[in-house]
Amino acid sequence: MSFLRDKLTGPQPVLPAGPERAAVINGVYAVADYVALPLGMLLAAPYLLRHLGAAQFGVWLLASAAVSSGSLVSSGFGDAAVKYVAMYRGRSDWRGVERVVRAMLATNLSLGGVCAVVLWCLAPYAVHHIPHVDPDLAPACLQAFRIGAALLAIRSIDSVFVSTLRAVERYGPAVRISVYSRAGSLVASVVLVALGFGVTGIMLATLFISSIAAVAQAVAVRIHVGKVVLLPSFHRATISMIAGFGFFSWLQALSAVAFSQIDRIVVGIFLGAPAVAYYGICAQAAQPIHGIIAAGFHALFPHLSSRSESEPLSALKPTVITAFKINLALAALLAAPLVLFSYSILTVWMGQEFARQSSLVLTIIAASFALLALNVTAHYAMLAIGMVRSVTFINLAAGAAVLLLMLMLTPRFGVTGTACARLIYGPITWAMYLPLWRRLQASTASTSEPPIRAVWENS
Repeated sequence: MSFLRDKLTGPQPVLPAGPERAAVINGVYAVADYVALPLGMLLAAPYLLRHLGAAQFGVWLLASAAVSSGSLVSSGFGDAAVKYVAMYRGRSDWRGVERVVRAMLATNLSLGGVCAVVLWCLAPYAVHHIPHVDPDLAPACLQAFRIGAALLAIRSIDSVFVSTLRAVERYGPAVRISVYSRAGSLVASVVLVALGFGVTGIMLATLFISSIAAVAQAVAVRIHVGKVVLLPSFHRATISMIAGFGFFSWLQALSAVAFSQIDRIVVGIFLGAPAVAYYGICAQAAQPIHGIIAAGFHALFPHLSSRSESEPLSALKPTVITAFKINLALAALLAAPLVLFSYSILTVWMGQEFARQSSLVLTIIAASFALLALNVTAHYAMLAIGMVRSVTFINLAAGAAVLLLMLMLTPRFGVTGTACARLIYGPITWAMYLPLWRRLQASTASTSEPPIRAVWENS
């Protein structure tokens, strides 16, 4: 009981056996968190596609893409939560941590509420403009989108708690809750489909399980961070501070939508729900190439943010170089099987007919994720040292280019055109390494380097 009481009174978290080892352990947790959903989908997709049918399965993917897009937008300030919670933790200022958490709750609730209302109101319009949707399926499609609006609001709250736990480098509790939630949602989906329920039942089950998970994440914050009052607070100074960094991370979320979610929406608008089913399965299979690396390397962000409060930037350079070498090797290792053996993999997984139609699409999407994965080290390192503006502008340029190409290529070349449009995103974002290297080189040459907060404030 004394251990639990000490936890609730807000002690400083103690990292096991050095911060570098803790960062590696947190990276492993983050990978496990990410892998849970794609792995579950890989196992469940053949069954769900066969029993729901391509049209209803495509509607589910469209509704999920709409929710994920809204969640990215409403939770786009999540990097700011990690940045400033980690900063105050580095200063041992636990009241500052609480102010950031409460301000983030207010911000995410506001953005999430707006996005949920927009999705609710646009649902009838979206259903009406999805081609090849059976009229009998339209009511279920409308219900799925509107349930998704409520799910979006829940996830915007959940993301604050997850970001807080990650910022204090306590990935384990957040990951366990997230994995249980995702696994439970997929198991519920399979059971409900086996019992004859459709996409509406799946969305309702996901909403219920996600609500329980959000409550569990809040409890984890209280246990592992301290007596944080988990109520929204519009503390002007704190929100103003968060907005300076968070606005740019929010813009990054918009560009992330262009790469990770809007492709399915574009396919749905131009080609219909069945095409979304085929395209979405290929995207789901290839996404772990980037997702595993991004999840594992996310631990680099709070790790470098916390160190930068007490060390000069030059001390971070060896860590960044080592991380990039691992990043490069992992991208090649994860991409090679899908790029080289897409037809064989799809034949075994989804059947020969599916492989015949989609193997080229899978190859192209896998290559696009591999190219994107090469920017991960620069992305998190730049966020950690306050170069959020450069990261944002580069990602926005890449997202705009991808969206423009998708709109041009999809009507003409179908899902193959959509997949090809994704190939340019990664190479554009490689430009992040240039300003990062310049900053690290300049700091190495400097004899009296200012603290990182001064670097950020003057950037």
